Amino acid sequence: MNITSLAAFFALCFSVACSPANPPADSVFTTPSGDVEFAVETVVGRLEVPWALAWLPNGDILVTERPGRVRIVEKGKLREKPVFTVPDVEPSSESGLMDITLHPDFAKNNFIYLAYSYNTDGKKVKVVRYLFKNGEFTEPKVIIDNIPGAPNHAGMRARFGPDGKLYVTTGDSTDWDLAQDLSSLAGKVLRLNDDGSVPKDNPFVGRKDVRPEIWTYGNRNPQGIAWQPGTGLAFETEHGPSSFEGKGSGGDEVNILEAGKNYGWPVIHHTEKRDGMESPLLEYSPACAPASAMFYTGQVFKPFNGNFFFGCLRGARIIRVVLDGRKVVRQEDLLSGSYGRIRDVAQGPDGYIYFTTSNQDGRGRPAADDDRILRIVPKPVDLPKAKEKPANVQ
Repeated sequence: MNITSLAAFFALCFSVACSPANPPADSVFTTPSGDVEFAVETVVGRLEVPWALAWLPNGDILVTERPGRVRIVEKGKLREKPVFTVPDVEPSSESGLMDITLHPDFAKNNFIYLAYSYNTDGKKVKVVRYLFKNGEFTEPKVIIDNIPGAPNHAGMRARFGPDGKLYVTTGDSTDWDLAQDLSSLAGKVLRLNDDGSVPKDNPFVGRKDVRPEIWTYGNRNPQGIAWQPGTGLAFETEHGPSSFEGKGSGGDEVNILEAGKNYGWPVIHHTEKRDGMESPLLEYSPACAPASAMFYTGQVFKPFNGNFFFGCLRGARIIRVVLDGRKVVRQEDLLSGSYGRIRDVAQGPDGYIYFTTSNQDGRGRPAADDDRILRIVPKPVDLPKAKEKPANVQ
């Protein structure tokens, strides 16, 4: 074999066959604590940076692709053409078409919300509500716009809480000081009614020179929010500053969000403390790049019930956090290095855990059929346990 052929062989090996994003199709895994055995199945592949998942009442899956496309998986098969393409999306670097969420009363009103970046006299982000009926997105209504944006640190998730309000996470748009500026919507978690109006019980309503949409502030770049069953507490994941003022790589966070509180950025970060500011419930150094959030409420994996999960981009894994209310009992890593960069993690109506890869985003090593939607399912009875890399239990 000549040098050229050898180089080509190794290039192929490291991009596909030897890529950590391309494990054997019949891989079976066990949690580090040994309480659950599971398999991973590919649902669909060949997507382009799928950011978020949402399920229609009939079980079909809507998935956003960062360049601006909404795709649909019908009866397990990806429809060739997008069901919708956002006309004014402006994708660059980490931003583009990001979140998708159904109204809690979707079965009655057919409302779907999209969160994305656009460019009007500079990069910005917004949330738009659509009527989704007869397979078409129509009647767009802007819920909130003119949120400061940037190619990086643009957030964003738009999810309904148990109170029926829409919570929108926003990044600091790489202008750190905006996170502490209560006249700006950047670096915040916002709380809105489903039509974009401001709830009267928001913490800053009536205060002069303060945006009434603000629920929390001092958030750097939050990309996950989910509510704990039973308590209703809002758990949020947030990208930290990595190397910053000698603190080293990391500073990623899990926070419990409460109305009107200041989560510190950029005044405090990592595990620093200061009166009047909230330190994280969990902090990750080196960085794991948390990009989602979910609580498991299904019956398929009973040991997972009530556990908090989120996907990691840089960390290339799913982190499972076992909680007792606000208290962290333990945490462990699932699928470490097996599928590359993991973004969204969501529970399907079948009780399986679905996740998306983000290996086509310019920072990963794509497998042949990346990016993918995959799902965690019970271990098939006829498959032996596969050998797995040692996983980290914290």
